[in-house]
Formats: sequence, structure tokens, C-alpha cells
Amino acid sequence: MKQVLLKSVFDAFDYVLQHYYPAGLRELVELSDTYAVISIQDTHTGGFGFTFAKNEFCKDVLTLYFDDITREVEGAVLFSDEMARQIIDFIEKNRDVETLLVHCFAGQSRSRAVAAFAVEMLGGDSSIYLEQGAANMYVYDTLFVAWMQRAS
Repeated sequence: MKQVLLKSVFDAFDYVLQHYYPAGLRELVELSDTYAVISIQDTHTGGFGFTFAKNEFCKDVLTLYFDDITREVEGAVLFSDEMARQIIDFIEKNRDVETLLVHCFAGQSRSRAVAAFAVEMLGGDSSIYLEQGAANMYVYDTLFVAWMQRAS
């Protein structure tokens, strides 16, 4: 992976549309990098009303439904160890794509934690993700523990 992009749901949708072109008019495509998407959706609304799909540029999609919480809350879904393992597997499986696109609703907490972890897992410096926003540290810590358990 060359880059990890952190986006809100709206900016993620715009990014994906930059890879679209009408049939027979490929020369109109704005972006042609390959990418994989980690789509983090809210549970209280049943998601955002759409999901991303594989195509010529989008090589893989992982859609997870959990809420921006750090402890059990009635009616909400807490990020789990199983979700952490799914993210780790997804990143490992998609190392050959150029871009990892990570989004949640606002692109500030859940996706920031996942993006920071992904950069670190890939050997990069995640400090910009952790210092410039309010990453959900429960999500980040759960991912990190799952990764360390896998390594041992």
C-alpha cells in the first residue's frame, strides 16, 4: 500500500466516484489507483443506506457495523476482538492495492483509529492520525492487542 486515506462517509463517496467513468469512456476517469475500503457504518440507522462494491479499481471491501463508543452501551454495538481480527486480515490480504480507504460517518474517531493502526501495521508513522484528531482509543487499543496476540 502506498497510502491510507481517512475520510468521512461523504468524502469516501466522492473518492470512489472519482474512479467512475461512463461505459466506453474510460479516458474520463479522474483516478485510476487500486484501492480497498474499510467501511465503518453506524448500527442505530442500520448503516448509511449504501455499501461499496468491488470493481475494476476497488479490489476489496470490508463493511463493519459498530458504534463510536468505548464501553458497553445498551442499544449500541461495541467494537470487538473479532472485528479487529477481520481488519487485520483485510489489511494483510490487500497489501498489493495502492490505497486503503477507511471511513466512518465523520472520519474523526472510529476510522481515525483504524487508519492509525493500519499505517502502523504497515510500518509507517501513525502519529499524525493520533495527534490531529480524536481517535477512538478503544478501537485502536483493541486492534493493537489483537495484532500483538497474532504475532506471538
